[in-house]
Amino acid sequence: MSESTLTTKGQITIPKAVRETLHLEPGDKVYFDVRDDGTVLLMARNEPLEKLFGMLKHKVRKGRRVSIEEMDPGSLDTHDR
Repeated sequence: MSESTLTTKGQITIPKAVRETLHLEPGDKVYFDVRDDGTVLLMARNEPLEKLFGMLKHKVRKGRRVSIEEMDPGSLDTHDR
């Protein structure tokens, strides 16, 4: 486990081992998720947008056109699903 000290300005230094593990570099953003039990999750937001490409699988075969009704599942009757 790593440790850091809070400064009078409310700042902390992320320990080197944590920065290396998360591949953090100057300018990267990090987010804090404070849980009800007092634990805090630190999330690195340093991945380029291009890395997200293709992460969602297509439900429709390539080349098949989709109607507006198919795009809005709420508009379909229950027997069409």
